[in-house]
Amino acid sequence: MLGGDELSKRSRKNRGNRAVQDSHTSTPPQTKQRGSVFDAFNNPLARLGSASENIISAATYPLTRLTRNYMLMNSLYRNSWICNKIVNVIPEDMMKNGWSITAELKPEETDRIVKLEERTLVKEKLLEGLYWGRLYGGAGAIMIIDGHEDKLDEPLEYDDILPNSFCGLMVVDRWSGIYPSLELITDHRDPEMGMPKYYEVKDNSSGRFISKVHHSRVLRFTGKKLPFYEEVTEIGWGASIMEHVYEELVKRDSTSWNIASLVFQANLLVDQVDGMDQMLAATDPEIQANFYNVKSAQNQMRSNNGMMIIGKDEKLTALNYTFAGLSDISETQMLDVSGSADIPMTRLFGRSPAGMNATGESDMQNYRDMVGQQQITKLKPHLNKLLPVMFMSEFGYIPDDLGTKFNPIDTPTEDKVAEIVGKKVESISKTYNDGIINQRMAMTELHELSYTTNMFTSITDEDIEKADESFGMGDMPIPDGGNFGDFETGGSDV
Repeated sequence: MLGGDELSKRSRKNRGNRAVQDSHTSTPPQTKQRGSVFDAFNNPLARLGSASENIISAATYPLTRLTRNYMLMNSLYRNSWICNKIVNVIPEDMMKNGWSITAELKPEETDRIVKLEERTLVKEKLLEGLYWGRLYGGAGAIMIIDGHEDKLDEPLEYDDILPNSFCGLMVVDRWSGIYPSLELITDHRDPEMGMPKYYEVKDNSSGRFISKVHHSRVLRFTGKKLPFYEEVTEIGWGASIMEHVYEELVKRDSTSWNIASLVFQANLLVDQVDGMDQMLAATDPEIQANFYNVKSAQNQMRSNNGMMIIGKDEKLTALNYTFAGLSDISETQMLDVSGSADIPMTRLFGRSPAGMNATGESDMQNYRDMVGQQQITKLKPHLNKLLPVMFMSEFGYIPDDLGTKFNPIDTPTEDKVAEIVGKKVESISKTYNDGIINQRMAMTELHELSYTTNMFTSITDEDIEKADESFGMGDMPIPDGGNFGDFETGGSDV
C-alpha cells in the first residue's frame, strides 16, 4: 500500500511526463493573418481626416507626363520669359566662371587646352546641351573626331585619336534626331552601367537613318531623374524641369493677367438713368437701339474731349477700385514659382527681398550651394569624359592626375579680387622665402592666378623658363617692378 504522500508525488510526476510528451507531439499554434494598417486621422462625424467625404479628400494628383508634349514645351520656352529663365539660369550659372584643370601642366600647355576649348566652342555646346536637357528632359552631345566617321558604333579608344582631330560637339535634343537604344550597358566596370549602350541619330526632316553611335562617344544630358519604369516610358530620358513648375506658372500668370485687367476698372463712371429698366422692358427694339446710340455717342465725346454730356435728370458718379492685398497675392505666387524652380526670387524675378534687414544673402548662398552640387553631378561627368579626348588630340597623352575643379559662381568685386590675390601672393611669397619652393615654381603659381583673376598676365612662358630653379632664402622680384613685400605690407598695387 502506498501512502497519500507517495501517491501525490507519483501523480504529479505522471502529469509532468504527459505534459512533456504533449509538448513534443502537439501542433504549433496558428499564426494570425496580417492586415493592412493605416496610420492616419479620421473623424467621420465631422467629415475630417483621411477617407472622409470632404473637399480635401477629393483631391488627386493625375499623372500628366507633360514632358512628352513637345509643342507645349516649345511654346513655354519661346513665349514665357519666366520659363526661359527657369531653363537657362542654372546652366548659365554653372558655366559662368568655368573650371580649372588641376593636373600639373606647364603654362604653355594650359594655354593650349584653353585655346582648344575656345576654338571648338566647348563651353557653348555644353551650355546648349544643359538647356535642352532641362527643357525637353533629354539631349545628347556627340564628340566629333576627325577620321572616326566610319566607326561611330565602336567604343572610343584613346589610342585611335590622332593629333588635332577633335573638332567639337554636335548637340542634338531628344526630339531632333537622337534616340537611345533598348540595349543597355551590362559591364559593371562601366560608370554608365544600366544606361543605353547605343544612340541612333536620324534626320527628322527626311526620316533617314544617319548613324549608330556608341555611348562612349556621347555626352548624355537629362532633366529631372525619374524612377525606372517612368524612365522607360520616356525612352531612357528624364523629365522636363517644367513639369514641376507648370501649374505654379499657370497660377502666377493667371493672377498677373487678372490684376492687369482690374487696372481698366480702377475708375468707372456710372450714369444713372431714370426709368431705364422700364424703357428696356416695355419699348420696341428701335427705341432701345436709339438709346444705345445716344450712350455710345456720349462715351465717344468723353473719350475725344474729356467731357461727358448727359441729360437733365441723369446722374453721373465715379466708382474707384482699391488694390489692397493684390501685391501680397502676386508675391506669394512668385514665391511658389521660385520654390518649384529651385531659384531664389532675387535671381529669377530680380526682386529685392522684403522685410526688415533682409538682404537675401542666405537664399543666394543656398542657391550657390545647389548650383555647385549640380556642377558636380550634372557637369563633371561630362568633363571627365571629354577632357581625355581633348588632351589626346592636343598633346597625344592624358595626364595621370587629370582632374577639374569649378571656379566660384559669384563674381567678386575688384576690392575682393585684390584681397584674394593679396592673400594668395602672400602665401606664395612666404613659401618661397622659407625655401619650400623655388622661383620658377612661385612664378608658375602666379601665372595660374591669371586665369581666374586676370592678373599677372605679363608673366610669360619665357620668364618662367628663365627663373631660378634653386631653393634659396630671400625676396623674389615680380615682373613690372612689383615685389612680394607690397602684399605683405597691405599694398594696393594689384
